[in-house]
Amino acid sequence: MAGGWARDGAVQDQIDSTVEDAVERARARLPKGPSREDCEECGEPIPKARRDAIPGVRLCIACQTERDNEERAASGVNRRGSKDSQLR
Repeated sequence: MAGGWARDGAVQDQIDSTVEDAVERARARLPKGPSREDCEECGEPIPKARRDAIPGVRLCIACQTERDNEERAASGVNRRGSKDSQLR
């Protein structure tokens, strides 16, 4: 139940939109094309099992983990606001 000027369901619409944006960003980051046999960052071989599991893989596990951690640290704040902030 929304209050003030917001219509009923507005908070859920906001949450749904945030989730849809996150899914779009994740899909855009998926690798495309043929997998590399060696990591484009460090040059180490990428194991065949990883290449088979993730089509289009470009990085070894260590470099991918480092990149994921950097992206997570720089991800910022949900600018749409949380459900709790809308209800106060």
